[in-house]
Amino acid sequence: MDSFNYKNGSLFCESVNVDKLVDQVGSPAYIYSAETFRNHYTALRDAFAEVDPIICYSIKSCGNLHIIKLLDSLGCGMDTVSGGEVFRAKQAGADMSKIVYAGVGKTDAEITLGINEGIGWFNIESEEEFENIARIAETLGKQAHGALRVNPDIYDPKTHVKTNTGKKETKFGVDIERAKQFFRSYGKNQHCRLDAIHLHIGSPIYSPDPYVMAIEKALVLIDELRAEGFEVNTLDIGGGYAADYETGKSPSYKTYADAIVPLIKGKDLKIIIEPGRTISGNSGILVGDVQYIKQGGNKKFAILNTGMHHLLRPAMYEAFHFVWPTAVAPEHMVTARTDNMDLPNLEKFDVVGPICESSDTIAKERMIPAVKRGDRIAIFTAGAYGMVMASNYNAMPRPVEVLVDGTDATIIRKRETYNDVVALERDTEQVLL
Repeated sequence: MDSFNYKNGSLFCESVNVDKLVDQVGSPAYIYSAETFRNHYTALRDAFAEVDPIICYSIKSCGNLHIIKLLDSLGCGMDTVSGGEVFRAKQAGADMSKIVYAGVGKTDAEITLGINEGIGWFNIESEEEFENIARIAETLGKQAHGALRVNPDIYDPKTHVKTNTGKKETKFGVDIERAKQFFRSYGKNQHCRLDAIHLHIGSPIYSPDPYVMAIEKALVLIDELRAEGFEVNTLDIGGGYAADYETGKSPSYKTYADAIVPLIKGKDLKIIIEPGRTISGNSGILVGDVQYIKQGGNKKFAILNTGMHHLLRPAMYEAFHFVWPTAVAPEHMVTARTDNMDLPNLEKFDVVGPICESSDTIAKERMIPAVKRGDRIAIFTAGAYGMVMASNYNAMPRPVEVLVDGTDATIIRKRETYNDVVALERDTEQVLL
């Protein structure tokens, strides 16, 4: 699952004692395991090896430049959803020919950037977007490359409504019924070459079954398009593969691959996969200090110096994250992480943050070892949609990011200061009307 483990009562990231590390870099802190990033990428690659996919890591899940560099060094491509993420990939030295660029609202400037940087594929979300990409490519005297994002009207019922993208009623993609007409209208365009189909049905997906149903629909569509004389040489099966927020809750990569690979093998298609949280989720933790213990009615609160401004998922998605002190007694050295820990001498806490919002709750009525002011708590599986969604709400600086690799630890993003928070507001510029 990951390289965060307890040894002699202390939490370690690989070979680094987390408390000793935080003593040096301060709290709160995002801490990432390079070994876990590598292991997840290579395990996914090996599971799908029979179809030799291009694996494009979803930058939106955890987009630090040094994480991108780490995965690029393994041969990984990148999945982007904005011009800013295309820029990040370029700054990290990623192979731009292995960049896919999705998103329903690409601006002219973002499209121009993608074309000029030679990205591999624009995932096309609408007719107007295609026409705009083709127009800009013609103006630039270049050819863009497009994959039609097809909406198969399939979803996993376990996926949160806010991250479900496979139903007809979402803003994403083109209804599969319109796909053939889309190709008839644009499939021979010289300025944006349309020869790929893209799927993305949501995240996380806790079973291979929705993928199977979506891919089966896509393969029928591809056969029909080929029969009409259109070239379709690439199928992007998207992302959404789950992470272990609780031990053993997500399928193995082999489980996904055993169901998916037989469908796409031998179809004369280049395969693209877009994993995000399944690589980054378990690769990171967020560590915060207990500021105060407070009794409120029948509830006991552990108030941390980190919260929804640093990790929004619990407030936004009612998401579960395992929380546990970084230093524990021998009886509390966990080897599995679950919602209901059956261990002696636990106490019920609401673990909350400092933000002036009632929704700033990380864990409700959670049984954990007793903690006091000055103790530290680790929030696990925080590598995905953590720092990338962090904000300066309540004028709070964002935390430091640290990458651990074996016995080494490197600050890969400095902790923000109050000066950083107001830096772009210091100087004014008169607007000439």
